[in-house]
Amino acid sequence: MKIILLGMNHESAPVGVREQLAVDDAGPLLQKLVACDEIDEAVLFSTCNRVEVVCVTRSLDGARLRLRSFFRNELAGDGFADDRSLEELTYEQLDGKAMRHVLRVASALDSMVIGEPQILGQTKDAYRTAVESGATGPILGRLFQHAFLTAKRVRTETRVAERPVSVARVAVDLAKQIFEDFSEKRALLIGAGEMIELALDSLRREGLESIAVANRTESHAAQLAARYGASAHGLDELDTLLAQADVVLTSIGGNAPILTVARVSEALRGRSHRPLFVIDIGVPRNADPEIDRLDNVFRYDLDDLSSVASENAEQRQREGERAEAIVSEEQQRFEGWFATLRAVPTIRHLRERFENIRSSEFERSLARLELDDETLSRVEALTKSIVNKILHVPTTRLRDEAEREEGMAYLEAVRALFDLDDDSNSRDGE
Repeated sequence: MKIILLGMNHESAPVGVREQLAVDDAGPLLQKLVACDEIDEAVLFSTCNRVEVVCVTRSLDGARLRLRSFFRNELAGDGFADDRSLEELTYEQLDGKAMRHVLRVASALDSMVIGEPQILGQTKDAYRTAVESGATGPILGRLFQHAFLTAKRVRTETRVAERPVSVARVAVDLAKQIFEDFSEKRALLIGAGEMIELALDSLRREGLESIAVANRTESHAAQLAARYGASAHGLDELDTLLAQADVVLTSIGGNAPILTVARVSEALRGRSHRPLFVIDIGVPRNADPEIDRLDNVFRYDLDDLSSVASENAEQRQREGERAEAIVSEEQQRFEGWFATLRAVPTIRHLRERFENIRSSEFERSLARLELDDETLSRVEALTKSIVNKILHVPTTRLRDEAEREEGMAYLEAVRALFDLDDDSNSRDGE
């Protein structure tokens, strides 16, 4: 048995490619995949940051070809457009590396932002879909349950997810400290670039529902707002939006500050001392530093946020090292269990060989023994007990040795000693 994983993520492929391979309903695809002779079990991940398939196979070369065909024909399809081939955009992991990858994904150690909380739920959803589709079995079932356990250990035994590392996420974290509850607050995001999108995503995850996006090119604002259920506006509405907002995040091009003292002062009129939290992540700065002298205005610029993000990144890196140690420990445990599976066929064949000998000799002796049914039953039970006790120590040792590197030598020796690869078991009693 082999475990193989083929996939692409935010590091190996651009978002445009990942979008082309994204899957809404993995069930039918998984059913089609496990119907192939080369694939015994399969789970398919499909999120905004990754598309991956992890499988169990008895035929590694065949599974490799099947998975590449699956990515090319079932996921990418005829409309795939990229200068590079799928082989250049994907990665392959085998056995221990594949196991470790699944554990790291579930534990949010392979994410764009280490420790992000959504991936564990996405991993559970992917596994649940595979179960409902009949695509999983004992090996991937055990692997994913182990992955969930590992993720729980990482979250409870480390602080890897506690401190945000992106400037946009730090900005939202600071906003939380001031307002505590976002449920009735309004946010205004000025701009439509990557930093604004990260901030918008973070605000949505924190439960802020009323969000407006304003940009010079309103169509760009509309595209971004549509993805997150926000409203889109042009800069001509800025004064009205500013007066309504509690949190303002701005990252828009321009040589002069867009949030001037005069504009912010006018927005403060009629707010009944409601605080205004301004996060300026623009370069050059979008908010005039002079607004700091206005009452109930709290302004942070990129320098403020970058220093916090840098400090957080260093601490998260230390926590990440502790999390990786947990993953390594749990990987070793799973690999130990997986290794014992190599002994299962040998142990089964050994027991079958001994049982064939026992039953054959027992049947042969019946003609010479005059026993009633009760005594006959006791004698048969006795012979079975003898066989079980003879095999107990060897089979236990085989399971233990299978976890070691030299375990295969033990298995091969047993198969040779007892001629387990000879199918002519009918001669065992002769």
